[in-house]
Amino acid sequence: MTDYQPAAVTNMTGQISDWDVGTREVVQWKSKDGAEIEGVLWKPSNYDPNRRYPLLVVIHGGPTGTSRPSLVSGTVYPLLQWLNKGAVILQPNYRGSAGYGEKFRELNVRNLGVGDAWDVESGVDYLIDEGIADRDRVGAMGWSQGGYISSFLSTNSKKFKAISMGAGISNWVTYYVNTDIHPFTRQYLKATPWDDPEIYAKTSPMTNIKNAQTPTLIQHGEFDRRVPIPNAYEMLQGLRDVGVETKLIVYKGFGHGISKPKEQLAANWHNWQWFAHYIWGEDVEIPLKK
Repeated sequence: MTDYQPAAVTNMTGQISDWDVGTREVVQWKSKDGAEIEGVLWKPSNYDPNRRYPLLVVIHGGPTGTSRPSLVSGTVYPLLQWLNKGAVILQPNYRGSAGYGEKFRELNVRNLGVGDAWDVESGVDYLIDEGIADRDRVGAMGWSQGGYISSFLSTNSKKFKAISMGAGISNWVTYYVNTDIHPFTRQYLKATPWDDPEIYAKTSPMTNIKNAQTPTLIQHGEFDRRVPIPNAYEMLQGLRDVGVETKLIVYKGFGHGISKPKEQLAANWHNWQWFAHYIWGEDVEIPLKK
């Protein structure tokens, strides 16, 4: 066995060997209530510690998903392109994320949105305090539960210049009566809307729609049964009614996820265009084949 020499049998990353993928590291900070939160921070390969960067926060779904410091596709978010454009990216593992123990998983029970927003906002503050992020150029986005948290930030936070809400919940009552997984809501809010309307109001983005001021892109699949599209229509109308810049893009024929390459590319372009305008002050025309 002393003569054994390992031999590579795959080269799975060879096709991206000439890509500029920057770096990824795990960072930690304390949330508003003292909870320890981790996240993944992406930095450009030419990162300069003496300057501040635009910050884009990409919030995972779940809520029991987990972001890890590995090179992954953003699916509908052009992460590498933003990195190469000169942004830093934060993927927070907000309360309820898997892998941190039972107590951490329970921190957003009857506290959805509220505690999640604490975790995201405190992560933004941490990067500003560390001299990494430019407080005047911060955006946030996410899909599914990440879309819900983005929606909650849209109506409850003043920290962001632009937000993208992907397949997100705008009102827990609207969600509850339309979704295909009613037990999910009861497990986290511990009640039906008829038993405890107050907890449904506390955790619903629409409750504070009159406080909204952040331009918000809404992306949703036409036939989404997990987070049905009435959530998107409700958020759209609410933002319009209070005079906030908003746009809804419905992906025809899709459910909860955008699962085909052509439409994924389109969704990437829609996010690239939205944040280019509000974070970089650029107007991007999406290339379309005629």
